[in-house]
Amino acid sequence: MSALTLSAPASLRGIVHVPGDKSISHRAVLFNAVANGDARITNFLAGADCLATIRCMQALGVDVHRNETDVFVRGVGLRGLREPGDVLDCGNSGTTLRLLTGLLAGMPLFAVLTGDASLRSRPQRRIVTPLRELGVTIDGRLDGDRAPLMVRGGALQGGTYALPVASAQVKSALLLAALGGTGPLTLTGKIASRDHTERMLQAMGLDLNVADDELVLHPPTHPVFPYPLSLRVPGDPSSAAFWWVAAAIHPDAELLTPGVCLNPTRTGALEVLQAMGAEVTITNERIEGSEPVGDVLVQSSHLRGTTISGALIPRLIDEIPVLAVAAACAEGDTVIRDAGELRAKESDRIATVVAGLQALGVTVEPTDDGMGIVGLGRPALQGATLATHGDHRLAMAWAVASLVAEGDVSVDNPACADVSYPAFWETLASLG
Repeated sequence: MSALTLSAPASLRGIVHVPGDKSISHRAVLFNAVANGDARITNFLAGADCLATIRCMQALGVDVHRNETDVFVRGVGLRGLREPGDVLDCGNSGTTLRLLTGLLAGMPLFAVLTGDASLRSRPQRRIVTPLRELGVTIDGRLDGDRAPLMVRGGALQGGTYALPVASAQVKSALLLAALGGTGPLTLTGKIASRDHTERMLQAMGLDLNVADDELVLHPPTHPVFPYPLSLRVPGDPSSAAFWWVAAAIHPDAELLTPGVCLNPTRTGALEVLQAMGAEVTITNERIEGSEPVGDVLVQSSHLRGTTISGALIPRLIDEIPVLAVAAACAEGDTVIRDAGELRAKESDRIATVVAGLQALGVTVEPTDDGMGIVGLGRPALQGATLATHGDHRLAMAWAVASLVAEGDVSVDNPACADVSYPAFWETLASLG
């Protein structure tokens, strides 16, 4: 479908089982591929990005197959990957490209990784530079800043590297590279970002020491490591955030999202909504695998403006488009700063979010690293025709905006939501 026209429903109620967490789904396949044995992954996110990871691992000689509900991985061990006979296509997935580049950096093989036009336009020097410093032969366009990337892996040097940016993808790429290293790798600097990699590697038996100011990974010396890890992937909080905002801004709404990952590095959006005055109730908190999980209920709320900045940003970077919609419906101003990384996502999310909000009748000003939003003080935006720029987060954010718009909202290229949430539009229709 080329475009979708949406109108505001009178009420918004239901139970939403959000898809499996995208970050954990990627890692479950990648890490189990180099484990020693079989793993079963349930509630796997079968979106375009995660399917790209499966295809790449199959091209590297790993037996990965799936049915309607599960993914099965037969790990080949740390030295069992096969040199690919062709270029590895990561599609639109930055996670696939960056984490797989790190993993292959420690393996004795040659590989070329690329992706679609959007992924080839995104900067990669943030992983290329530290990998080079660790002794990896790696290159690409613009001196390694753009894909295709060429990696000639081998025994890495150990050492210490200070992370200049808080990025889970960079941190994870370096930890995966160190699995094939000749000595321990110590990461310092800005290590406070999503910690799914640390949790999963520890659960697989690897010697990874985690402290507030550093991470130390010792390459495995025993042939049984890593152990395979079968798991249920918890619900993705980045996907749930669209429903949390939808319920908070709609005047007659109550939505429950059960089984959502409540990892503290991922709950930034929930904390911001609570700070804005959202009616949030969390129940049935528990641990599944290595991750905290719970059921989140959000009801119609009167929101107020806030500031989103600093250490919060890495914990909600993917949720900023929909949080900007919440800010537009709040009373008072909202300031988003320290989020310059938004300019290097699937679209320039500062420019594209600002343009979309302005089309919806919101007063908003962009800055180099964020934006200032003047809240309307009521949940009523004006109808508009909005561009997704092929960005799945934008498509879903504009759908949430349509729920409180006075007039129809037309969203182009809605199919791009399939990257992270294939059932999004079907779920939206069932709630209204």
